[in-house]
Amino acid sequence: MELHPSPKLTAPRDTAAQPAARVDAYLDRLALAPAQREAIERTLPREPQASASAAMSALHEQLAGGSDLADGTPPAYASVEARLTGGRYGTADTHSLTGITHDAEGRTRLDTMPPAHRTSMVPEAWPPHIVVAGAQRLWQRLRGHPVEERASDAPAPRWRWNLAGKTRRYILLLLVILQTAYATYGMSVVLPYSGTKPLEMGVMAFFAILFAWVSAGFWTALMGFWTLLLRGDRFLVSRMANRETPIPPEARTAIIMPIANEDVARVIAGLRATYASVARTGELDRFDFFILSDSGNPDIRTAEMAAWRTLCQELEAFGRIFYRWRKIRVKRKTGNVADFCRRWGTQYRYMVVLDADSVMSGECLTTMVRMMEGAPNAGIIQTAPYAFGRETLYARVQQFATRVYGPLYTAGLHFWQLGESHYWGHNAIIRVAPFIKHCALAPLPGKGPLAGEILSHDFVEAAMMRRAGWSVWIAYDLHGSYEELPPNLLDELKRDRRWCQGNLMNFRLWLKQGFHAVHRFVFLTGVMAYLSAPLWFLFLLISTLLLAEHTLVAPEYFSQPYQLFPNWPEWHPEKALALFTVTATLLFLPKILSVAVIMAHGARQFGGNLRLVGSMLIEVVISALLAPTRMLFHSTFVTAALSGWGISWKSPPREDAETTWGEAIRRHGLYTLLGLGWGALVWWLNPSYLLWLLPIVGALVVSIPLSVFLSRVSLGRWLRRARFFLIPEEARPPRELRDMQRYLRRTRALPGFIDAVVDPHINALACATGTARPRQRAALRFQKSRLVQIAQRNGPQALDNAQRNLLLSDPLALSQLHLAVWSHPDTHADWGVPVTMPPSPSTGPAAG
Repeated sequence: MELHPSPKLTAPRDTAAQPAARVDAYLDRLALAPAQREAIERTLPREPQASASAAMSALHEQLAGGSDLADGTPPAYASVEARLTGGRYGTADTHSLTGITHDAEGRTRLDTMPPAHRTSMVPEAWPPHIVVAGAQRLWQRLRGHPVEERASDAPAPRWRWNLAGKTRRYILLLLVILQTAYATYGMSVVLPYSGTKPLEMGVMAFFAILFAWVSAGFWTALMGFWTLLLRGDRFLVSRMANRETPIPPEARTAIIMPIANEDVARVIAGLRATYASVARTGELDRFDFFILSDSGNPDIRTAEMAAWRTLCQELEAFGRIFYRWRKIRVKRKTGNVADFCRRWGTQYRYMVVLDADSVMSGECLTTMVRMMEGAPNAGIIQTAPYAFGRETLYARVQQFATRVYGPLYTAGLHFWQLGESHYWGHNAIIRVAPFIKHCALAPLPGKGPLAGEILSHDFVEAAMMRRAGWSVWIAYDLHGSYEELPPNLLDELKRDRRWCQGNLMNFRLWLKQGFHAVHRFVFLTGVMAYLSAPLWFLFLLISTLLLAEHTLVAPEYFSQPYQLFPNWPEWHPEKALALFTVTATLLFLPKILSVAVIMAHGARQFGGNLRLVGSMLIEVVISALLAPTRMLFHSTFVTAALSGWGISWKSPPREDAETTWGEAIRRHGLYTLLGLGWGALVWWLNPSYLLWLLPIVGALVVSIPLSVFLSRVSLGRWLRRARFFLIPEEARPPRELRDMQRYLRRTRALPGFIDAVVDPHINALACATGTARPRQRAALRFQKSRLVQIAQRNGPQALDNAQRNLLLSDPLALSQLHLAVWSHPDTHADWGVPVTMPPSPSTGPAAG
């Protein structure tokens, strides 16, 4: 790694730290037991002529118990074990520390991960296009060669759900086609020339695509309503779980949480609540927990290490909760998960993947394992997480929508998909062996914005698991799975931009050989989730052009040769209203049905029937106002992805962030002007048509204040007190969520990079979790020594993140810097090392 030290050193401060004062300050920070401190102080040099460097070196030698330092080990590195076990982290006041080991050369190590048992996880080349593959198979048959079929290593399913799923999906396809054909015919009747003009043909084409998309969602929700009304489907995978049978000892499960620059306190609080819930089930010995960090921020990395150690000590969970920081951070989350599988995957039968904001109950996790044990053909079982924890108005509306409408759609997805379902990348259990064998992801070949590393991995991994013969299920009826949502509209749109490019990339796999038809449709729906926005925008634009043509161009009464009777172009607003009513019914009836299901089962935890209905009506209005804004943003995202505009993948916010007026104006200002101009144009062409377009242009005009006010925490809390948008997780929070909030409130300020350099305990922790490499090249050792000198004199601001991470990864250099900042009188003030100023002539005891 290339280092970039500052070429100019600051001048030393005109101070002289007294050695005894430095030692006393250091011992105060170390917080040793009184007897231990007194014994060490008796052996330290206290002569006035002794240097601080000599005194501090002697202190560390005493802490190290007189270890032999002849091999050049820095004194502060020799004292790592004493500092790890002393003071406030000592075994006298807290639980015993069980993670400390020593390497072959006697250096102290704090094992953050279990021993690795490596295996390979090599991606296969992507299969050919189905047309190419079909031609190859035909050629082989013509030549008399046998055609090799892809063998499945999955056991046969215990249920005959395949035929049922295929029959259901044929019915769904027929319903969508018939409904779309009838609606498209209705649109042709509305248009002046009955769809015979080029612009009208474009309107009808876009309308047919969009209506088919709406129709598929409607029938999904309708079958979900039917399933929930009957309280289940006979093919529910949860029925395979024997909840009374203990989990076999060999069915070990790794709960892994890949993170990158997250809110450390929130991550640890959620993981701790999950751990405690699993412990209450009595099955804790079947689970191990892994925090897999890709954090590049050295402050966050330091906080992660300290929080992990505190968590393990307080829960006595060393050897049960593990932490790993990945030095080479390639392929983001997929690379992190694959790295875990290669190193430790063979030690576990299953793994549960969590997001940084995930919380899961022990009952949910143990039931998932029992479901996998009861369904040996299942490769992935995905839960349907409930959203919780946000307080902004926008987030509470979204939490309400996912909690009320979500069960209808997930039950409907299960009805149509059965064992060829979705995987959403988190809060799901995965069978590790087939995942390692079949789900390694190769980059997409070629060049351009839709080539290279797979971004949205979850849909692809589910498709590859099913391609290998393993089933993928949604356990929509399984409770105890939770996640958080973005706090405001702009943060949600930032997330959508990443997802948009990932789904567009996945569409390249749509017609690859071997994928199941359902997962081809999943790829298609992933694209349509974003492509529907520019299609809708184009539909509105062409409709506006059609209006302009009808207004500004003389009508054509005779469009065919030898036509005897004229065509009378005429808009039919009454028929348009009927078609609009039908479309609105398809969009909003599922919401009404969702509310009906809740009211049938009792709506008390949703605020009661009246507030439930009122919340639904307000949500419908807010969704309608946000839809045009989302349309334009998503259209921009699709254009950006296809044209190669860069995107940045950052962790989403884990707190209630409010949108400022300035940010709202910057992000929504252009679309507001577009709405004003669009509305003015339509008014000029035909004022009556503006009434039809007003829900679009009007929503764009108010997008700035809408985005700001929806992000306000005060409004969200006010409506919560009024019991609007109430969900059961707020009315009666599960114990896991209460525990998570309690742990989060108890969390003290976490250390950062400066603490890893200065604080005796945090420095010892960072040194013990790193790997010492004393036999480095001389040039690299000199470079790091020079970096230590610059950092000590110029302060932490002289280091960039790469240099700070380099020091955190090298225990010898980090301990050298630790000793330097405590020993030298010219240490920069920003390190915060206490110094004693010499008496001033005007204020000292002899003055006057």
